[in-house]
Amino acid sequence: MREDFDRNWTFNLGNVSRAEDASFNDASWRKLNLPHDWSIELPFDSTSPTGTGGGALRGGLGWYRKTFTLPATDKGKNIFIDFDGVYCNSEVFINGHSLGVRPNGYISFRYDLTPYLKFGNEKNVIAVKVDNSQQPNSRWYSGSGIYRNVWLVKTNSIYVDNWGTYINTPSVSSTRATVNITTTLSGTGGYCDVTTAILNKEGKAVAVQTQKNLHVGALQTTRQVFSLQTPVLWSIENPYLYKAVTKVISNGKTVDEYTTPFGIRSYQFDVDKGFFLNGKKVKIVGVCNHHDLGCLGTAINTRALERQLQIMKGMGINGIRTSHNPPAPELLDLCDKMGFIVMDEAFDMWKRSKSKYDYSNDFDEWYKKDLKDQILRDRNHPSVFIWSVGNEIQEQWAKEGDTAGTAYLREMQQIVRSLDDRPTVTANNEVRSMNRLLQSGINELVGYNYHHGDWPPDSVTQKWGRKPFIVTESVSALQTRGHYDMPSDSMRIWPQRWDLPVANANPDLTCSAYENCFTPWGSSHEATLKMFLKYESISGMYVWTGFDYIGEPTPYPWPARSSYFGIVDLAGFPKDAYYLYQSLFTTQNMLHLFPHWNWQPGQVVDMWAYYNNADEVELFINGKSQGVKRKTGDELHVMWRVTYEQGRVEAVSRKDGKVIASKTIKTAGAPAKIVLQADRSAIQANGKDLSFVTVKVVDKDGNLVPDAANNIQFTIAGAGVIAGVDNGSQTSMESFKASERKTFNGLCLAVVQSTGKPGSIKLQAKSAGLAPATIDIIAK
Repeated sequence: MREDFDRNWTFNLGNVSRAEDASFNDASWRKLNLPHDWSIELPFDSTSPTGTGGGALRGGLGWYRKTFTLPATDKGKNIFIDFDGVYCNSEVFINGHSLGVRPNGYISFRYDLTPYLKFGNEKNVIAVKVDNSQQPNSRWYSGSGIYRNVWLVKTNSIYVDNWGTYINTPSVSSTRATVNITTTLSGTGGYCDVTTAILNKEGKAVAVQTQKNLHVGALQTTRQVFSLQTPVLWSIENPYLYKAVTKVISNGKTVDEYTTPFGIRSYQFDVDKGFFLNGKKVKIVGVCNHHDLGCLGTAINTRALERQLQIMKGMGINGIRTSHNPPAPELLDLCDKMGFIVMDEAFDMWKRSKSKYDYSNDFDEWYKKDLKDQILRDRNHPSVFIWSVGNEIQEQWAKEGDTAGTAYLREMQQIVRSLDDRPTVTANNEVRSMNRLLQSGINELVGYNYHHGDWPPDSVTQKWGRKPFIVTESVSALQTRGHYDMPSDSMRIWPQRWDLPVANANPDLTCSAYENCFTPWGSSHEATLKMFLKYESISGMYVWTGFDYIGEPTPYPWPARSSYFGIVDLAGFPKDAYYLYQSLFTTQNMLHLFPHWNWQPGQVVDMWAYYNNADEVELFINGKSQGVKRKTGDELHVMWRVTYEQGRVEAVSRKDGKVIASKTIKTAGAPAKIVLQADRSAIQANGKDLSFVTVKVVDKDGNLVPDAANNIQFTIAGAGVIAGVDNGSQTSMESFKASERKTFNGLCLAVVQSTGKPGSIKLQAKSAGLAPATIDIIAK
């Protein structure tokens, strides 16, 4: 039995002597529920040792404690505590006894509490020390604390071990599938039967097997082979999940039950033709994402993750790279259910460091254990297709004769192969023949970061032999939502070289959203996509990044504190490039016209349009045609260079003379009122569910005011709280944990969270000089 162990903890930021002792008095400590990220609550600080790379938010050392009791009926059971992730350098104590340390901030781990527990009315105390004080230890915002979920697990004397099932499907067709299920049992001895039932989506058993009289000593592994007729295959369009329900039966009683969701699918990476899923060619159009959730910080929230994935699906994305670390388990659960091709990544560095206090200091001692635990935890997810064992690893540039990096890679490959059969890759930003990791030929896939000019198949195979190729990271375009620098065909490469500070940038540290601003190691979205679409040998690519993220505001210094790389900004509002992908990778009719239509009289303005399912687009200004444009060759957008005049601009797309779509933008007047739009008007009353409320400043006619920067004050009443606020600006110094926020280019966001009780929630937004707005949300 697994129990949610997130509620009713106490927390203290700062070190406290003897805080691990069961008798320690924590009555004055803050009371909170997990998951929790303490750094997101702190002010942005130019002197933070994390630097702007770490989001200019401090780390520190914190303590968590939880007091709990166990019924006397639990005596004789095995009782464990599972942490999905603690950042970082955690040490866990039960009733004053240290259970162990775990340096890695992203890995999941379990401790056995059984020998130290008390039962009945006697109290138990879990204490967790989290030390994120040595900075810098990350190139991006890491967050601090017990930022993922915690579980209490109770078993009888014989049970399925932690991550104790492994399901693979070596033979798959539309008519039959072989399903192998390996189960690892643990316990104190005795005999048992193991019955596994495979259930379909409706919960009906489609196959059942029993193995009898298994003797369980310390660990016992049993293997069952099933043959399923006419299986429903897992795919991007239909991510169908089965469940394997394993029951352990001893003396006629079920003593453990363990459920493993899984999918049945076949896939192939082909050196010439790319990626095939269930025999069908699929181009993996993926994004890289860091693990923060914008204004929520790194504190994991399933609804916030789901929203991100829904936004990505809306632009045609079908792949996620967990850059650059093991993700929260909830992310993979969602990818299983929603249909994404996941590259599950382990490490951002090996022994050679990137930051002074990063994981390289613990690598030799921990990498084998951490990698093994990641594979064991994640290998049953049908969304996981690739294991990446390293991102831009410094050992790529080892000197002649230095074989340490190759030895690490060979060891990691052996660990993966001992546990799973999916291909491995390293994400390489060195694509010349000197790359020691690619020279070794150890990985099944060749992975490139950037260097789109080196993607043609002849170039890849000439260097590395006939191995399938995937773009592990691409683009690194820089964009500020709603900001436009003209002329739009004038490229801005900032900085001029990766190791130089940025020069001649916009004084307010904005970047153009026109597709004309990018880093020197990257390229524009369009230039990258043209190469990606040209060669079928490219099995897929993962764009840097799907969302802006806190930290790494390359190329800018303070006060920039979050990234510009996202196709969607930190608040979840799409930038214009979002619609470029939508025009290429979705089928529903779409037409996106930009920028806004508020300029100076007589100003020359470049109007762009992304569209699909049409032959041409015609632009009108105040009813007068500005001409018809068609995409020719490999063009991905159309453009008109026009003279601004106040009023109305309209684009109309047509196919064979028939109107497919139209888009109108009007000149906006002065800010007049606030509009609130909730992504969901009803949420679960579980204390975790969220509604994301978009706040718009519009003129008297309802047109979004494209440069509005009004300060919006929020009040909330009823069964909800404001979990965070944001506006997508990379340079805003406003706190994410507040009851007010300035709009940035007309928009901001308020995130409403259930308190845990059912009832109505009323959110009000007001601002001086604007008509206020309210919105009702139900928690049930």
